[in-house]
Amino acid sequence: MLIIGIAGGTGCGKTTVVNQILNELPEGEVGIISQDSYYKDTSHLSYDERVEINFDHPRSIDFNLLVEHLKDLKNNIPVQQPVYSFVKHNRTGDTILTQPRKVMIVEGILILTNPELRDMFDIKIFVHADTDERLIRRLKRDITERGRDLNEVLIRYQTTLKPMHDQFIEPMKEYADIIIPNNKYNTVAINIVKTIINNRL
Repeated sequence: MLIIGIAGGTGCGKTTVVNQILNELPEGEVGIISQDSYYKDTSHLSYDERVEINFDHPRSIDFNLLVEHLKDLKNNIPVQQPVYSFVKHNRTGDTILTQPRKVMIVEGILILTNPELRDMFDIKIFVHADTDERLIRRLKRDITERGRDLNEVLIRYQTTLKPMHDQFIEPMKEYADIIIPNNKYNTVAINIVKTIINNRL
């Protein structure tokens, strides 16, 4: 199994890069694990307490479960990937059956911050995007998909998103094998990744 880690700041375009890679590969041979599914279970907290959690800090992620699931998949054992609700700030209680694949893509803003997880990646990719561009994308997504209001998103950006990005995400570039600029010129980097995957397949 080839395991690829794709990291980068919020709104940098990781999903776009993942989709560009998926579009070129045989269907059914690539699986995806999203870090967002592995936010810690916060059922013991009230909604108001959950809202206050810093979800951009590595300690908000259940890395132990993520590593355990990746190890299972590597050993050809299917896993139940948790389902997370950004509206409720908690896991839903549902799971998604995730089958082992020849290639597993793990994507998320904080995946390179965990040494054990990082060591499991055969290829580490960092998607880079302009700060303003990322903020605009985050605003659009949080307002339309997650029911947030403009003020709430901007306050969160200033108080947690940006400081956490500078402290935990940006420094992870040094661990990346490939840094992909998320603009229309990223086709060369994507093609390199596809070539590596195809060679493994």
